[in-house]
Amino acid sequence: MAQCQWQLDSQKQISWKCRVSINRVTRICCFPKRLKIAECCRGTYTSFPLPLTTTRRSMEEVKSQRSDEYEMNDLWKVRRVIESEEEMMEVAAIQADAFYEQEMMEVYSNDFFFQFFKVEQFSNLYYRLKHYAPDRYTCLVAEAASSDEEEQHLVGVIDATVNEDKDILQYLPLATKYIYISGIAVLTKFRRQKVATALLKACDALARFWGIEYLVLKAYEDDFGARKLYTNAGYKLVSADAPSKTRWIPERRQVLMVKQVSHEST
Repeated sequence: MAQCQWQLDSQKQISWKCRVSINRVTRICCFPKRLKIAECCRGTYTSFPLPLTTTRRSMEEVKSQRSDEYEMNDLWKVRRVIESEEEMMEVAAIQADAFYEQEMMEVYSNDFFFQFFKVEQFSNLYYRLKHYAPDRYTCLVAEAASSDEEEQHLVGVIDATVNEDKDILQYLPLATKYIYISGIAVLTKFRRQKVATALLKACDALARFWGIEYLVLKAYEDDFGARKLYTNAGYKLVSADAPSKTRWIPERRQVLMVKQVSHEST
């Protein structure tokens, strides 16, 4: 069930708030101002033009952002995301495709909930880029190293956020902050082609650039493929979620993995 409502702020700009109930779990998402989803409450979906003044960039700025690379090999290059509507939507589509629970599609006959989830990913990215300092958060994107720039398409993404959670800092000797890695996603047809490895290596370079010693991420305990990827990238398991206190609601346990980055070379 989906219920959406709009409201006007003091500047008479539309702001959307949607409440979605899926399998008795309710999620409330607030989308950026002026985001328009036609006939949302009827369960249909149309395109959503988003004239964001904060994401408009000149060609010179775009070229400058494209040169902001953190990893480069024969196959892939990794750089910061360009803060343009087009590229941000590309990032949202990759993450939505990777994280959307496919069982929802078996319940609902159209792709409304998938599209809703994609817009939510866009909303989250938009908020972080707008409100977080550039040395506290970045979204890194991977693309083919040899493709023509005009025909370039993203193949993977990863989020890096500086955090100071005391529950995690207890595992990081003498550290006062760390980079939390999340949102890693690779397009299906490019998986098992070292895209994720390139993204993780770029996070190492980012940590050196920001002067932060530790990288932290979480993985599902039973996702052995992801855990092997992170182990090969130098991450070590330091803790795991406590067993669920109830047997009626099974939950996938997560493990905490940490990597210490050497700052001797850049």
